[in-house]
This record gives sequence, structure tokens and C-alpha cells, in this order.
Amino acid sequence: MVSLLLALLSAADGAAQSSQAPVAGSSSPWAPVIAYFADWFPRATRIQNEQPHWISPLVTTTPRLEEKLRYDQSWQSQPRGAALDNFGGGKGVDLLPFQNTLIVVGIPAWITRNGTLPRAGKNSPPPGDGWADENFLLKYRVVAANEENGNYIFTALLGISAPSGDNGNSAGHAIFTPALAAGKGYGKFDVQSNLAVSFPNGGMDRLGMPLAWNTAFQYQVRRYFWPEMEVNYTWWPDGARAGLNQVFLTPGLMIGRLTLRDRVALSVGAGYQVAVTHQPLYNHALVVSARLPF
Repeated sequence: MVSLLLALLSAADGAAQSSQAPVAGSSSPWAPVIAYFADWFPRATRIQNEQPHWISPLVTTTPRLEEKLRYDQSWQSQPRGAALDNFGGGKGVDLLPFQNTLIVVGIPAWITRNGTLPRAGKNSPPPGDGWADENFLLKYRVVAANEENGNYIFTALLGISAPSGDNGNSAGHAIFTPALAAGKGYGKFDVQSNLAVSFPNGGMDRLGMPLAWNTAFQYQVRRYFWPEMEVNYTWWPDGARAGLNQVFLTPGLMIGRLTLRDRVALSVGAGYQVAVTHQPLYNHALVVSARLPF
């Protein structure tokens, strides 16, 4: 994957350099398209330089806009001795096609299960291994200032989940999740937080409209080390888990950004989630993440 990304970036840079001269005076109908892609990397650099340069937390969705490839992995300990392994975490590629706008195209996670998990309903088959739903995320940065001009950011988000997964691993309905995210830095310390509510397109009696609030506290040590503590809270006002809530504490460490070549860098991290409320969806989870910012 790294070699492919490096090759694509080198080809794109070459195409941009070779197209810059004719674009300015060209009357070709393709000139605006060529100019758009020729400005892609400079545009991404401008957008990212206008905001704080914190690292994205392990679990909490950052309000920052950053182009990258991302892969997550988690091993969850479920109630009654069962376990669930999530390959990919629904992450994928983050792109900056327009000013202040980021689009995330997720890659469906692969789910494997060990032990017996409860069924979604008494007439439904037991869940098995398979693909989870496809996810998309749109971010629009409302306001931001880098470290020299205030060190803060505020972003609006809209997540969309398509019911494309296999039986037992899919919500069975499209889910729309609007959210607000914000962050503030104080020297080497920063706080990043988001608040989201999910609206399923059907299946309300089972899925409900859960409210999620995630907050990450980070401190930069030296250049590359970002120890953090995250608080991950979910409350179900209705649905099958009506009246329940769960809170996870997630200590972790992010390392990055380590330059690989030109624009391509590497960030890695790991953390351990511990449930501190009764009847959580899972008890503990080891989470690891790898990102390639570019």
C-alpha cells in the first residue's frame, strides 16, 4: 500500500508540473479540470496549515481536516465469554477536494467472532463472520486557527452508513449521523471532542437514536509522542437499549508524524478501552491504528 501511494503521489506531482504551463493560457475545455487536479496538493497544504497541527486521536473523530489513508484494528471482549475482532474499523481514505471540506470514503470492516453472541431477534440467525456496512463521512470546517493565531478549530460533520454488510454484521438500515466537533490547544496540550446523534432510516425499535460524546485529552512529548486519555460515552434514549448508557476510558499513545517520503508520513497508535458502566456492548478492547498522511 505504501509503495502504491508513493507511486501515485509521484505521478500526480509529475502531471501537475507538466500541466502548469499550458493551463494558464489554454482554451481546452479540460483546462479547468487539469487546473483543479494540478492544485490538489497545494490546496491540501494550504487547508492543513490554517488549522492546529495536533495528531488525530485513536478513537475520537478529530475536527481537523487531513488527507490520509487509515487502517484500524480492534479486539473486543464481549459479555458471556464471546469476542469480536474488527479488521479495518470502517476507515479508508480521507480527501480534501474543496476549501474547508473533507470527504472520507470508508472501506467496510471485516468482522470475525469467537464464542456465541446474542441474536438481534429471536427469529434471526446467529451473527457470523462477514463484512460490516459501508461508511462515508463529510466534514466542513467552520472556523480554525493554527498555533500562531489561536490554536482552535470547530467543524460540522455528517456520517452516512449504507446497509451493505452481511447478515449479522449490518444495521439493516441506512443511518445518518450529524455531529459537531471542536478542539482547543494550550501549548503542547490539546482537547478534541465531538457530539453526534444517529438517525436510522427504519428499525427504530431495534436501533434507536443513540447519542455519542467522545473527548480526547492529548499532550505532545518531544516531537513524535502523543500520550492521550479518551472518554467515550454513548446513551440510548430509545430502541432495544432504551435508558442504557456506556462509558469507556481509553488510555493510549499516538506516534507520528514520521516522514517517509516527500508528502507521505506515518502515524501509528494503540490504546486499551475499559468499560466503567454496567451492560456495555463490550467489556474491554485493544485498539491499534495506522495512518498514512499525505
